[in-house]
Amino acid sequence: MSMREDLNDSEGERPFLPFLVYLILFFGAWIIWVLEIYPLLVQLRNTTLLYALINILLRSLFWVLPVFLYLRFIDHVDPFEYLKLRQYWKRGVVVGLGFFALNFALSLVAYGVPTIKPEAFTWNSVVGTSVLIGFIEEIPFRGFILQKLQERMNFWLANLISSVLFLLIHFPGWISLNLMTGRGVILVFVFGFVMAMLLRFTKSLWSSIVAHSSNDFLAFSIFRITG
Repeated sequence: MSMREDLNDSEGERPFLPFLVYLILFFGAWIIWVLEIYPLLVQLRNTTLLYALINILLRSLFWVLPVFLYLRFIDHVDPFEYLKLRQYWKRGVVVGLGFFALNFALSLVAYGVPTIKPEAFTWNSVVGTSVLIGFIEEIPFRGFILQKLQERMNFWLANLISSVLFLLIHFPGWISLNLMTGRGVILVFVFGFVMAMLLRFTKSLWSSIVAHSSNDFLAFSIFRITG
């Protein structure tokens, strides 16, 4: 197997500078979100439908829309094809659900039978940070950043770098909310690495989208894992 495993079967290397600019703008915009916009948003109370809708809209504008615009107008490719949202989607969904089943079984072993608390199920916790979180976060990181890196390097190095970037994007929020823990750092890095493996295995981003969304639903709504 070639050292350069390109998930996109690219015929040639595209300019890398625009991608670096994208990364700088993306991380810069997210820091502004955490420091300036999020404190205003939480005043709406994170249990309300309005909060959930605005949160989803703004997250999509920061995380998803720029990727589609970049692919369409800079790389001049079909975003849905590049992001692997069209091909092998059935296999991706099945593998994602298999990951969910395994994750649930391991969580039962680790934490026991969960006590379901109604207050854990809000518009934001179910829709914003569970059902849609996989789509919002996997589009830029595994769908775009990982695959852009693979245009210049082999999968394993690209996975390492994209997983580090996925970890770093959590830092502003963790620091702002005083939620930084060593365990959290390790788990997020490993999780990002595994999501990339799912994409590589299935050739469908839906595997990591389903796995990511179901993981966060289990962690934050069912088992209430906070640390």
